[in-house]
Amino acid sequence: MILCLDIGNSQIHGGIFSSHGDLKLQFRKNTKNVISSDEMGVFLRSVLKENEIDYLKIHQISICSVVPEALHSIQNACLKYFSKKPFILKAGTKTGLKIKYHNPLEVGADRIANAIASTHMFPETNSLIIDLGTATTFCAINQKNEYLGGVIIPGLQISMRSLESNTAKLPSVEISQTDFTLGKTTVSSIQSGLFWGHVGAIKQIAENLKQEAFPQQEIKVIGTGGFTKLFRGLNIFDLEEPNLVLKGLFLALKLNS
Repeated sequence: MILCLDIGNSQIHGGIFSSHGDLKLQFRKNTKNVISSDEMGVFLRSVLKENEIDYLKIHQISICSVVPEALHSIQNACLKYFSKKPFILKAGTKTGLKIKYHNPLEVGADRIANAIASTHMFPETNSLIIDLGTATTFCAINQKNEYLGGVIIPGLQISMRSLESNTAKLPSVEISQTDFTLGKTTVSSIQSGLFWGHVGAIKQIAENLKQEAFPQQEIKVIGTGGFTKLFRGLNIFDLEEPNLVLKGLFLALKLNS
C-alpha cells in the first residue's frame, strides 16, 4: 500500500492507496502548530490501526508540502515509524508537465499534484482546476500538458479570520452556503458576504482565465479541496474531485519510481 500526504497550511490530508491506485482510506489532521516527528508518527500509526490497516503494509510514501517547517518532522516520522524514505514532490521531479511559470520553482507542490492528476484523468484536455482550501487557487493546464499559470486569492477561512481579527465587533461565524444575499443579522450578513463574495470571485476569475488561456476552446472546470461541496448546484464546476491532490501524489510517485 502507498501512503500519500498533502501537507497544507491548515491541515494534513492523507490517503492510503492500493498498488493499483484504489483509494482505501483518507484522513485529516490540523496543522496549526508545528508537530514533532514522534507526534506525527504516532498519529499515522494510530489512524492505520483504527482502520485495521497494518503499518507494515505501507511500502511507499509520497508527500507534497507548502509548509517547509513541517516537512522535516514528517520525513523523520516516515523514517522512524515506517522505515521508509518518502518521495517528496518538488522541483526537479518528473511530472509529465511543462511549467510555463517564469520561475517554475514558485509553483506550489499541491498545485503540481492537482495538475498531474487532471492530465492523467483527462488526457489531451484543457483544464481549469479550482482548489478551495486555505487559499483558493486556479490552475490552467492546456491539452499539451502545459501548466500555463493561475490565480491565488484568500480562501474562505482566511477571509473570515481577517474580518474577525481586524474589526472590533464582527464575530467568527460558521462558513456555509446561503440561499439569500440580504442578511438580517450581523452573522447572516457575514455568511452571505463570505459565500456570495467567493461565488462572484470564482465565476469572474474563471471566465477571465477561459478568455485569456483558452479562447474559443473547450475546457473542463474541476473543483477540488475541502470547500468544494459548498458550491454545488451553482454550475461552477463540470465535476468535483475532492481527492485530486492525493491522486496526483500517487501518480507522481509512480512516474518517479
